[in-house]
Amino acid sequence: MGFGYYGWWDPTYYLVIIGVLISLFASARVKATFSKYAHCRSMAGITGAQAAERILHMAGIYDVTIRHIPGNLSDHYDPGNKTLNLSDSVYRSDSVAAVGVAAHECGHAIQHQKHYAPLSIRGAIVPVANLGSTLAWPLILMGMFFSQGTGTMLIQAGILCFSFAVIFQLVTLPVEFNASRRALSILGSTGMLNSDELGKTRKVLGAAALTYVAGAAASILQLLRLFLLFGGRNDD
Repeated sequence: MGFGYYGWWDPTYYLVIIGVLISLFASARVKATFSKYAHCRSMAGITGAQAAERILHMAGIYDVTIRHIPGNLSDHYDPGNKTLNLSDSVYRSDSVAAVGVAAHECGHAIQHQKHYAPLSIRGAIVPVANLGSTLAWPLILMGMFFSQGTGTMLIQAGILCFSFAVIFQLVTLPVEFNASRRALSILGSTGMLNSDELGKTRKVLGAAALTYVAGAAASILQLLRLFLLFGGRNDD
């Protein structure tokens, strides 16, 4: 039986706790950083939506629709229908934070246009990752109630499914980092933000990137926990 297979508590829970704490810290950091620089108006006086339109057109992209969506920091680029979705705190705001987030999402649109390999890979594994996230824990839980042969097979299938979700998060990291690099480069080279404003925007995008790193780290810790719990079940 794997380490801590039965019982309400085992030392591997510390891995979960560490993952949760990392994620909470990253989430709090991005919210605090965005809130701080959301009050810094850009010298150019352009809104997130206006910055996005300029960047897309400079990149020769005219088939992406810029949309205003509800929520806070719910901004995203949808390659499926080619829409760049900007939240309440970004679309009409002329802060350096808003301009930076809008430029970051434009970075994804440019990645899509240029067939950036990690973005293509991430898009290809989305269905598998979503299915893996849905099936992982049901398979693992069912495996705990079956005999060793069937149960072990179900648990291993569940861990494999969870691994797909972890791989998706790892592939997401270079996609997000590259989009931020593109955003900062464009904002600096076009003069939409001056050097001081660019430094502030870099902090916003850096904090945002930390949330993806934290998510990947938490998933890896959870996967490690699953291996520790069930990796030795065949030894029973």
